[in-house]
Amino acid sequence: MNVPRSEYPRPQFVRSDWLCLNGPWEFAIDQGDSGLERGLREAPLPLSITVPFCPESDLSGIGNTDHLNAVWYRRTVRVPAPWRGRRVLLHFQAVDYDATVWVNGREVARHRGGFTPFSADITEAAPPGAQATIVVRARDDHRQRKPRGKQSTLVLNRGCHYTRTTGIWQTVWMEAVSDVHLGRPRITPDLAAGAIAVEAPLSLPRSGCILHATLRQGRTTVARASVASGDALWPRLVLSIPTGRRRPWSPEDPFLYGLELALLDETSTPVDRLQCYAGLRSVAIDQNRLLLNGRPVFQRLVLDQGYWPDGIMTAPSDRALVRDIELARAAGFNGARLHQKVFEERFLYHADRLGWLVWGEFADWAGQSPRPADWAPVTYVTQWCEALARDHSHPSIIGWCPLNETQVKATDPPDAFDDLTSALVRATRLADPSRPVIDASGWTHRVADADVYDIHCYEQDPAKLAAHVDERLAGKTPSPQRHDRDDLPYHPRLRRPFIVSEFGGIWWNAQLAAAAARGDQEAASWGYGNRPRDIEEFCRRFEGLCAVLLENPAVAGYCYTQLTDVFQEQNGVVGFDRSAKFDLARLAAAQRRPAAIEVAPAPKRPSKRRRARPARRS
Repeated sequence: MNVPRSEYPRPQFVRSDWLCLNGPWEFAIDQGDSGLERGLREAPLPLSITVPFCPESDLSGIGNTDHLNAVWYRRTVRVPAPWRGRRVLLHFQAVDYDATVWVNGREVARHRGGFTPFSADITEAAPPGAQATIVVRARDDHRQRKPRGKQSTLVLNRGCHYTRTTGIWQTVWMEAVSDVHLGRPRITPDLAAGAIAVEAPLSLPRSGCILHATLRQGRTTVARASVASGDALWPRLVLSIPTGRRRPWSPEDPFLYGLELALLDETSTPVDRLQCYAGLRSVAIDQNRLLLNGRPVFQRLVLDQGYWPDGIMTAPSDRALVRDIELARAAGFNGARLHQKVFEERFLYHADRLGWLVWGEFADWAGQSPRPADWAPVTYVTQWCEALARDHSHPSIIGWCPLNETQVKATDPPDAFDDLTSALVRATRLADPSRPVIDASGWTHRVADADVYDIHCYEQDPAKLAAHVDERLAGKTPSPQRHDRDDLPYHPRLRRPFIVSEFGGIWWNAQLAAAAARGDQEAASWGYGNRPRDIEEFCRRFEGLCAVLLENPAVAGYCYTQLTDVFQEQNGVVGFDRSAKFDLARLAAAQRRPAAIEVAPAPKRPSKRRRARPARRS
């Protein structure tokens, strides 16, 4: 059987014994969410779906884009007999939104949140050698306020709201582990010390265990370290890399060290072994500059929403993930803002190995509800913390952004949304003090000491964009322009990096332009500003907007909207099907900064008066 998306789903946390469960599953739509009462947990289901594609997608074989308030899945598999004597873990990389899992009639897991993985130990329900009938119910009530990113609450797409994703939309799989085994390792580089710190949680506290780590450069071992677990749940060790073996990770040289972790029991017998990797790099801030490995880097980012016409939020293939990075790089970008979606781990693996800078973002759009009770702060914080834990170790991630375009007006005294914003920023810093954090991208800034100050501005006239940027750099109250509101709370910019994290969005579709030239009625589509008359006008506008930001020394970076068209939104640099729309080499040429600006000299030793600070502000 040809198994879709059969590649290993967790490339930075690899074990050898695993089984992919993608492919055909029984399926049922439970529109009234009454399936439990109607016996769907025990009965065969009438339809067939191809996992891991969501039922709204064509690749799933269902293609139903109506509101699917609940769906059911069922599949019977045999747990591999050679796994006898070990525990069996069942993994779901992502299920949208509220999942309950039964194995052989026994409930084994519940999870809320559509973008992060969860697991269940199913050994008692289905030991190695036994058959396992897996049943999944996924509830996704469109009326419920929850983190959903760009998923439309209406039946049809509208504006920049797109077709929903319900149920399983990433890989389902099993693996065999020992009774005491390692959880996801937390890998943190320390470039200044030439070291990599590793924390690896144990499934059970057990004194006498030894965590052993080996760091390799190709086939050469460059560092080893061991630590006794004692009674700790999270044993920690540090791998010091010899000076001659220190090779910083960067877009120009995305070098990754191989990392092997072994857990030994009290008799020094290996009971668990993981294959991982690590990048040695630093992210810091020097007043209004963002530093990578101690050197300024101007971030030419592109907004990447991670949608496909046939798979919705699920890439049709692993190659499709790589292709998006290649297309963006060909257009002159050096990174991406991963927008309103927690991208799958395979994408981050490719970003790591290809040297692609990314900002991790949550699928929130939380602040658009007028009722504070709708924000469910605990739900947002919990799910964002799961994303931070999953993705901490990826060197390609150079910053975090938990919220986007919050439009809740300020109140006196502050309301629940102020608490939510503050909680997300504080949780991010506690989870990861090694990277900068934006409190909310665009529109409002409620946390005074957020590390980066950004704006969204879709002004299409370069001169007006330049004036608006200068106004904001001067700390003036924003003028009422699209995507930059004057009736929302802003803290003073202070001295911190300034990024225009959404701009451009130039509307272009060659077929619609040709239809308009013939006087035909335009199809439903949209972008920002008036559509250019032709490709030449598009390119001149793109060049002018980029030049405004590239030539302003106070701007630390930008993010152009966007990489691809997405459904009715026709403002990508390539089509929704990744077809060519423009000469990407010309777009790349428009983004080349003069060498004196782009490549800054190595920084001098910080003085007491002006010291480069780490990403986290204490």
